[in-house]
Formats: sequence, structure tokens, C-alpha cells
Amino acid sequence: MTGLPALAAVAALVLAALAAGPAPAAGAGLSTAAGAAAAGPREVLFVGNNWEGTADVLASTGNLAKVGRINMVPDKEERLREIYLNPVKLAYFLGVRATAGEGHDQFVDDMYTTPDGSAVVASRPSFADVVSIDVRTGRINWRFPVAGYRADHMAVSPDGTRVAVSASTANTVHVLDIASGRQAGSFATGDKPHENTFTRDGRFLWNSSIGDVTSALDAPWLDWTKGDRRITVADAQTLRPVRVIDMRARLDAFGRSDLSDAVRPMSFAPDESKLYFQVSFFNGFVEYDVAADRITRIKTLPVNPATSTDRTTWVNDSRHHGMSMSPDGSKLCVAGTMEDYATVVDRATLEQGPLVPAAKPYWATVDGDGTGCVISESGADQVTAIDFATGAKRVSVPVGDHPQRVRLGHVPADWTGPAAH
Repeated sequence: MTGLPALAAVAALVLAALAAGPAPAAGAGLSTAAGAAAAGPREVLFVGNNWEGTADVLASTGNLAKVGRINMVPDKEERLREIYLNPVKLAYFLGVRATAGEGHDQFVDDMYTTPDGSAVVASRPSFADVVSIDVRTGRINWRFPVAGYRADHMAVSPDGTRVAVSASTANTVHVLDIASGRQAGSFATGDKPHENTFTRDGRFLWNSSIGDVTSALDAPWLDWTKGDRRITVADAQTLRPVRVIDMRARLDAFGRSDLSDAVRPMSFAPDESKLYFQVSFFNGFVEYDVAADRITRIKTLPVNPATSTDRTTWVNDSRHHGMSMSPDGSKLCVAGTMEDYATVVDRATLEQGPLVPAAKPYWATVDGDGTGCVISESGADQVTAIDFATGAKRVSVPVGDHPQRVRLGHVPADWTGPAAH
């Protein structure tokens, strides 16, 4: 779903160009800077460096050349002062560091840009908020503190006007106006809401709750201790839940009572008839028929012999975390987080391609032209592009400390980073 706002923005630019008529001829007095501005926003990849609190901005295709970098915590001192003066906030802040942060603060999780590329909106787990940052100045436009004490995954509506964010300790999803930060509404979820996905027509918002992923009660027979895990489907306009899906019953019916029902990253087929998702502790993914309301196939992917069998060592109960689908729906790109590889899977046959070595890959996003996927290698501080057609690695590019979410977005055509101030 991340590519839809980009497509909407491109379509708007084309219509604007047609309405404006022919471009001025060379030498007609249009400066280089003005010409760049007239070209409209540039599509890029935003890479959130979670432990560092920065976002690297890369070319969305080709060699993923670095375009610029944004400080996502320009208010860090103010936020820390606020936290240190509040014992409850401090306890949760240190708790995030000790658990989900693996000993580090989580300063930037998810990111989306406004359709015009003037601002980037990000969730910041350790600060329990969402902020909009002006990409020209690096200053904060607005800040929205979420309910509870941690912000997590987000999603942007297909028209690019609203952003949904999971407030993971409050079992709530907030939906905000992306331009102003004003809350349009919210809805209740299961325990620890995580992934958010808008349907292509923008009518519904799917949220999956993953339960407690920080406890050491990771043995299969203790799965019931993880809490209330479910998919909540809300009407995107009224934000009223219209459907609740408990994957426990569906997994049991398929004969896989051994699998967790904590739904992690997910991808819809282009016609949204099928949903593909990862679950906690599993090296593979599940195919779910939306209309029939049943699981139809489960793909188990290879085990890395070097991966520890001690489930308590797997990051936040993740074994595989991150998946994306090619625009034509023929291929899935899967991040094998604890297996240290990524692979492209044929959706028709479920045959996997080459296992591309990767250091703790944590996310997968389709690149700008749709011919490849880009994974974040959180263990190597780089992102890597993989070709959908061949399954082969194209290029790796260094980024900041602990990259996690990678999202397509836009910046002004002539942008190379915020101006000094």
C-alpha cells in the first residue's frame, strides 16, 4: 500500500502539467532552480535509522544513491527533559530501551511524506509521539503524543491525507490529518497494536495486534500468555470496527495449532482477495483468503543452521519480519530476520528463489519502479535492493544506526537536505 500515495502524487503532477500547457523553451529565462521546482517533488526512499534518530533519503531506484539526511529528533533535549521529570514516563522510556530497543532508545520507527513532499511524518517509539518535520528547515511542524507510552507502525491513506499510528501500550490506533496533526478519530484494538494497512480504495483500515512480545514466556505451550491478538478491520471514515479476525481459529482449522496467531508484517494481493502475513516465531508466511475467511496455504522457508533455537533470543518474537509484493502480484519479497537472509518467492507456486545473505533484515519495501524490493539490514547498517525477476542482489548502500522501516516518499526536486539554521 505504500506506493499508492506516490502514484496519486504523480498523477496530480501530470494533470497539473497538462493544464499549464507546454514548458518554456530553453533559454526562456527559467533558472535551473526554478526548473527543478516546476518539475515537482522527487520520489525517494526514506530509511529510518531507529537507534540513531535520523532518516537517510535515497534515490528510489537504480543505485539508491544518497540524496540527503534528516534529524528526526530535533527536539531530543526537550523530550528527554520532559521524560526525566516524570517518573512514569521515565519507567516506560527505560522499559522500551531494555526490551524492544535491545538496549537502545527507539527514536524513529515509521515514516511517510506529505503528497507534496514538503514534510515527513514519523512515529517515535521512545518519545511516544508522531511528528511532522519540514524537510526544508528540519523543524517540527506539529507533534501528536499518542495514548500510552509507545508509538509504533503507521500507514498512510491512499490519497495521502491521513496517517494511522499504533499506540502499542494503549491498545489504540490514532488516525491523524497528515497536514495538521489533528486527530480525525481512533479505535480500540487487541493487545499491542502493530501493523496498519489501508485497503487500496481507502475504505478500510486493517490493524493487527501482536500481544506481549517482550516477555520470556516464548515456549509454544505458553503462547496463551501473550494476550489478545487479533486483526481489527475499521471503517476508514467512521473509524468504527466492522470486523474482527482471530487467526487462532483459522490456524487451528488448517492444522497448524503450533503456530502463533500474532500477525506481523502483511501484504495484500493486488485485487485484495488474498492476504499474506508473517507470524511470531515462524520462518515463513501464511496465505489467507479474505472472502472465504480461511487460510489456504502456508509456506515454510529454510532455516539457517546458525540461528539459535532459543526462542527468547529472537528479537521481539520475530523470526521473519518484513515482506512486500511486486506490483503485478507475482512475487513476494521476504525478510528472514533471524535467519540472516532475504528471498523472493513466486506467489503462484510458493517456490523461493536464491537466499540473499543479509544481516538481520527487518523490513522489505517495493522500490520506485516496482522491479525490485529494498530490505533494511539492521545488523549491518545498510539497505539492499533485490531484483524481483531474478531474486538476485542488485546493490547495498550504507545508512545510519539500525535501519528498520523503509518507505517510498517525496522531497522537493532540488532537495539535498535541511538548510542549516
